[in-house]
Amino acid sequence: VANTGFLSLCAHGRVTGLAVEAGAAVSHVTPVCEGQTLRKGTRQLGVAGDHLSRHLHRLLLESPTEASAPWALTKKVLTQLKEQCCYVTLDYEGDLQEKECHPPARFQTPDGRWITLGKERFCCPEPLFRPELLRLSCPGLHQLAAQSLRTLPQPARTHVLGNIVLSGGSSMFPGFPERMCLELNSLFQGAGVHIEVLANPKRGTAAWAGGSMAASLTSFQHTWMTKGEYQEHGAQYVHTKF
Repeated sequence: VANTGFLSLCAHGRVTGLAVEAGAAVSHVTPVCEGQTLRKGTRQLGVAGDHLSRHLHRLLLESPTEASAPWALTKKVLTQLKEQCCYVTLDYEGDLQEKECHPPARFQTPDGRWITLGKERFCCPEPLFRPELLRLSCPGLHQLAAQSLRTLPQPARTHVLGNIVLSGGSSMFPGFPERMCLELNSLFQGAGVHIEVLANPKRGTAAWAGGSMAASLTSFQHTWMTKGEYQEHGAQYVHTKF
């Protein structure tokens, strides 16, 4: 048993840092120091990939040009549409005002129909930064990351600031790393620090990769429950072991 934030850091070759995870069901911000998860600074956001897919569906249904096409879209097709066509903008308000700021994208559904996406392309992932678009009264993922960083003592914070890593499938949107970096630097403006965000091209499966790396360490072999222990003590032994 291991924290996914710690595993995401392992995949980036680090044991200290801030893991910003945007997955399918939920998003997390987890500070880790020398392999130890700091629960006080951990934050959770109830906006992730599944919510964005449903949001995209609503946007398409409200579109004057595509109102009839999206009714039959399955969850799988919506996910493909989201992954292939959507991106995070650096200037959401500005792009909303511009009619032709970004080119539209066309997507062919499995039944042969074509869907054209305009502003839906950047409106879809925006709730990660503006949960109010889903009628949620909570901070965005960048604000939660800033909250988490501010819970750390100054020496640890300085080290963590240089090791902010992204992970999870919903962090794979083009523009997501740049937007996260822009927002965090804005929130810490005047603090005398410049924040860099680490975005590995394979970050969508970072927690899985980190798990395989952590499990291969000799130190990790003292923390697992063996088959023999399970057979001797039963499933309840997991509470004793972990």
